[in-house]
Amino acid sequence: MTLSKVLDRLEVAERRLQEIDERLAQPEVLRDQAQVQALVRERASLEPTVATFREYRRTTKELDEARAILSEEKNRELQLLAEEEIDHLERERARLERELRLVLLPRDPNDTRNVIVEIRAGAGGGEAALFAGELYRMYTRYAQRQGWHVDLIDKSETGLGGLKEVILEVRGKGAFSRLKYERGVHRVQRVPVTEASGRIHTSTITVAVLPEPEEVEVTINPGDLRIDIFHAGGHGGQSVQKVATAVRIIHIPTGIVAVCQDERSQLQNKQKAMTVLSARIYELERSKKEREIAEARKEQVGTGERAEKMRTYNFPQNRVTDHRIGVTFHGLEKVLEGELDE
Repeated sequence: MTLSKVLDRLEVAERRLQEIDERLAQPEVLRDQAQVQALVRERASLEPTVATFREYRRTTKELDEARAILSEEKNRELQLLAEEEIDHLERERARLERELRLVLLPRDPNDTRNVIVEIRAGAGGGEAALFAGELYRMYTRYAQRQGWHVDLIDKSETGLGGLKEVILEVRGKGAFSRLKYERGVHRVQRVPVTEASGRIHTSTITVAVLPEPEEVEVTINPGDLRIDIFHAGGHGGQSVQKVATAVRIIHIPTGIVAVCQDERSQLQNKQKAMTVLSARIYELERSKKEREIAEARKEQVGTGERAEKMRTYNFPQNRVTDHRIGVTFHGLEKVLEGELDE
């Protein structure tokens, strides 16, 4: 993409940020919490890009001013100072240009979300459970370094301080964008504390990183409803109302039915039936989301076998190998202390 096209797209992003700020100041928008949350999320994704764009524009202006000074200045000493300033500003503008090209690459729509991290012991029995506990501490420390908040959701312990399973929520800016690369099978090679002969064991731990789903909102299209009005029935099938007040609402796309005949008013029965219908559709959507998450989890961790590893932690050689990119790092203890950025 040419620089002029990059700058055009950045100007669009800047205008959109200004538009969002204007909308967030409108009382009618502030009354709609779902709209506010959507706008705030969009603003958070745009703000760093627009800030870099403004810095680029400011640097370009300063560079033009320095060049103008150099062309007009007769004093050699001042010319040298201007040349140094121009050299510095050119390097800075080149850096910002590279950053701007990167921020315009397509992004994962989930990158701004909080995450659920699920760590489970795989092959290797008690040794796998022990290392699952170490990975839990590693991610907790990493989150603390990033200024994120960690909440423990569930934990299943074994003897010797191991963990069969631990599930935690990580909340903070960019949590999913960074932690999503941790998903997969983690392999550990070391002499277990329970091994008397000093033999090295290989064990595995699975890590699933799932974007935290947003609250499922129920939007019901009136055109998808069939509403029947009938007489409420009493005990023994007697008609207890001469006026038809009972309401049956059928949601045609799903076939879900809600009926209410407890109230004397047709309007009240309709409102109650709609509440029940909304709750049942919500439950259907929630179940569908959970099935999608379960499929994503299965895809991430596979069967947990040793051959599926994405990273190996080798204690005897003090190294960590990432098999996806074919790179080995030394300094295993630093990694386990949460120094994962490299």
